[in-house]
Amino acid sequence: MATVKQESFGKLSDGQEVFLYTLRNTKGTEVKITNYGARLVSWRVFGKDAKKIDILLGYADAAAYEKDDTSMGGLVGRHANRIAGGKAVINGQEYQLDLNDGSRMQNHIHGGSKGFHNELWQAEEIYEGIKLTYHSKDGDGGYPGNMDVTVIYSLSNDNELSIKYEAVSDKDTICNLTNHSYFNLDGFASPSILDQKIQIFADQYTWADSESLPDGRILPVEGTPMDLRQPVRIGEHIDDDFDELVMGKGYDHNWVLRDEPVHVEMKPGMFGYDPHCPIDYQKRGLKKAAYAESDQSGLTLTCYTTLPGVQFYTGNFLDGSLPGKDGVTFPRRSGFCLETQYFPNSLANPAFPQPVIKAGEKWEAQTIFVLFPKD
Repeated sequence: MATVKQESFGKLSDGQEVFLYTLRNTKGTEVKITNYGARLVSWRVFGKDAKKIDILLGYADAAAYEKDDTSMGGLVGRHANRIAGGKAVINGQEYQLDLNDGSRMQNHIHGGSKGFHNELWQAEEIYEGIKLTYHSKDGDGGYPGNMDVTVIYSLSNDNELSIKYEAVSDKDTICNLTNHSYFNLDGFASPSILDQKIQIFADQYTWADSESLPDGRILPVEGTPMDLRQPVRIGEHIDDDFDELVMGKGYDHNWVLRDEPVHVEMKPGMFGYDPHCPIDYQKRGLKKAAYAESDQSGLTLTCYTTLPGVQFYTGNFLDGSLPGKDGVTFPRRSGFCLETQYFPNSLANPAFPQPVIKAGEKWEAQTIFVLFPKD
């Protein structure tokens, strides 16, 4: 497993100190994580000409993250993405969640105004990497139940970044956790992702309205700009005159992943590798969700997950208003997100997979990103 280094990442406005943790593998790849919001801050890897590239948009210190309103790199929850009207019905009882999204702030997103990405987590070094924990009190964000949440970030010697989630609550409640990192395979200082390519392993997507809320329809991608089954330049169709792209101001939609666990040949350095007891992606229920590549940097990014959907978001609302690392600003469409998840607004659409967990039952999910040079 990767080595771990801890250092100060500055202080929040209330004086609490925040820490930065660096995972480093034998290839020299480095991943940086902060315990403020359990956020991914940096992912540096060797690209062309043996030069290191940092592919994650991010900020220089904790104070900047505290000002951020884009969920940059954060672990979002209790419910990733949107819930119409903030209405959640569990066991026949209606709960009103925080309203923090929409044209009139009439909807709920990412756990509310104090979602998990805006909280200070406890961190400890473990064999696998960094373990972060957070206790969410009954009623936080309007959600029922005291919930204990754990995320483990691990970096293998094969440049796999694993994000493993666990949660348990003392009441039936909602749990739909994801990571909201913005990727740019040409480096965080690159002003655009439009020439990079994306592939999503899905034949269907959930139609969404002008508030980015699905209405229950699951539509085929075939014959539409939502067809990303083969690698497509991100900018190829992003501004097409297509209702979903017009309303979303680009890609900001949920794709329904094929229910096809993928076999990946295990080898030394990869997660789960054990010469005496082989474990592979397929046995852990991981599906291939997405693939991205850049001709400029020569890097590829592959995403695997146990979750049923992925939100591909092209940074349509980034505006460069807050300086990031090295003073770089992040303009519109300078990063893309691959948010593995249950579908948005699933509580209003019972045919969707439901993100409700029972009291005392452990909820588990895993997403793995693999960063590697093109063949």
